Amino acid sequence: MDLNHLLARHQISLMRVRAAASPEARHAHAGLTRGYATRIAALQSRSGATSPLAGRAA
Repeated sequence: MDLNHLLARHQISLMRVRAAASPEARHAHAGLTRGYATRIAALQSRSGATSPLAGRAA
């Protein structure tokens, strides 16, 4: 995935965490959010950029 796609998916996951109807759904979306943040940070690191998402929890 390219950076823009990862950033968009991260944002959508954050919105879904906040709108989750159950703790299980919130947990699942939070996991996706962390996964996207990790992938974003890795992609930015490979390109020499810094990531504002690195180490950020959902």
